[in-house]
Amino acid sequence: MSVQSPTENHPPRDPAHPTRRAFTVAAVASAGLATLSACAQSERDPEGGGESSGSGRDTFVFGGSADPDSLDPVFASDGETFRVTRQIFEGLVSTKPGTTELAPSLATKWETSEDGLSYTFTLQEGVTFSNGKPIDAAAVVANFERWYNLRGLAQGEDLAYYYRSIFRGFKTNDDPALGTSLYAGSTANPDGTVTVNLTAPFAGFLASLTLPAFSMQETGAVEAAGGNGVDGADPRQSEYATSGPVGTGPFTFASWERGQQVTLKRNDDYWGEKAKVATAVVRVIGDGTARRQALQNGDIDGYDLVAPADVQTLESADFQVQNRPAFNILYLGINQAYPPLGDLKVRQAIAHAIDKDAVIKNALPEGTKAATQFTPDNVIGWNEGVTTYEYDVAKAKQLLAEAGQANLTIPFNYPTGVSRPYMPNPETIYSAINQQLTAAGITTTPVAEQWTPNYLGTVQGGTNHGIHLLGWTGDYNDPDNFIGVFFGAATNEWGFSDAGLFEALASARTVTTEAEQESAYQDINEQIMTLLPGIPIASPVPSLAFAPGVEGYVASPVQDEVWNTVTVADA
Repeated sequence: MSVQSPTENHPPRDPAHPTRRAFTVAAVASAGLATLSACAQSERDPEGGGESSGSGRDTFVFGGSADPDSLDPVFASDGETFRVTRQIFEGLVSTKPGTTELAPSLATKWETSEDGLSYTFTLQEGVTFSNGKPIDAAAVVANFERWYNLRGLAQGEDLAYYYRSIFRGFKTNDDPALGTSLYAGSTANPDGTVTVNLTAPFAGFLASLTLPAFSMQETGAVEAAGGNGVDGADPRQSEYATSGPVGTGPFTFASWERGQQVTLKRNDDYWGEKAKVATAVVRVIGDGTARRQALQNGDIDGYDLVAPADVQTLESADFQVQNRPAFNILYLGINQAYPPLGDLKVRQAIAHAIDKDAVIKNALPEGTKAATQFTPDNVIGWNEGVTTYEYDVAKAKQLLAEAGQANLTIPFNYPTGVSRPYMPNPETIYSAINQQLTAAGITTTPVAEQWTPNYLGTVQGGTNHGIHLLGWTGDYNDPDNFIGVFFGAATNEWGFSDAGLFEALASARTVTTEAEQESAYQDINEQIMTLLPGIPIASPVPSLAFAPGVEGYVASPVQDEVWNTVTVADA
């Protein structure tokens, strides 16, 4: 399922702290991240807004692009769900604010066995769920066992996406495509620690625990409100998942007006740094232009996925624009099942025909970096010395002639009606690349399709496509989450089978040290760029916008943005 991170789809994720986000403000200062502000006059006193603190307002309103899919992150894979649930829930492991570096969360530290099959976590002391129940070793075990024991509909790809992706199986597999689970049981130890066992080493295990899907929930409340699904019921529509989530985070659930907004209240019993606002609201505004106008009108305090064309407009009006560190890849995919594209010289010619810097200048946000490989440069295993293909039109024409394809004509698939962090305007990107291919003597047949429902079905579900625009936003900092997703097995998208590459990726997934990962994935990145299954184009920089007085918002590469440090100045 390459192309779009499920967390972008309905958008990604992450956390960090000795006490949850307690050092966020210091991190902002030391990293030089812009503080943000917002003054919103308006009728925005979302029901239940807190009283003014005297130095600012007690409500923070954020413009989301869609409704959450569910309030139970186990059954979600979309960013809008995670935007809400990461305020309510926390996991064992988090990330340092503004980065992808691992940091403590509900676990203060962890130890890994030499064979990479056991992880022992020391938990924060005295932490309780919002219903007063303790988050202890038994509660952690209960969460792992809940995921492992999911049955029926709850095991589906569209529900338990991340558990299937990471753990690969359940106690009882209702789907024959599933295999032996990575999970081999967990134990609440007498000293208060908890040990989680695996059936095989997995280098990305700790990083995967930063996903909101693996947040700790009060499983008694889940069961009592039908949160596990019974008799074929959809657990996303349970009483628990729609109105009763119970976590340990800095906010608690207040209300959900479907299609309108989700309202959260400060958790006054929170174990970490308590929220500075009494109320947080995620207001649903599907259209990007409408979100910008809502910010300009003072109806919201901030929003995500700012259109590149809107950045200057907002900054000139004294709104603040904060760039989220790029953690994505835009690429030109090549389907080798389309006969001319199976020839390496043809793929090399396409690579030499593309001027990535010009594409960035003409079609992507300021600050975007050209990509040399299929992982961003802040991911383990990025290879500084990887084989590259410089922009050289003469070289491209020479290679086409050598391949007997001087008059090459190929389909060029691209999506419409969509904006993604890695692809803010597909039509503009298509136009820029197409002009370059034409200059190198490559004729393309444009195939434009709506993102929903047709585009992904065309380029991933069948073989009738040529070159195509797609991308991916990382879920967590592990190279398997990028190149393992893209090239770990034969797929319709790429149309090739290479046992050596597939085996190398399967082996790299099981190494037990970061040093081994670094070496293995550097070699694999070189292997990929020599085989050249596609052309990595860039890592675009997504932007958020805020009005002038919001402070303490820290943009995360994986969208793990927890709002307990946010303040909103008086209008």
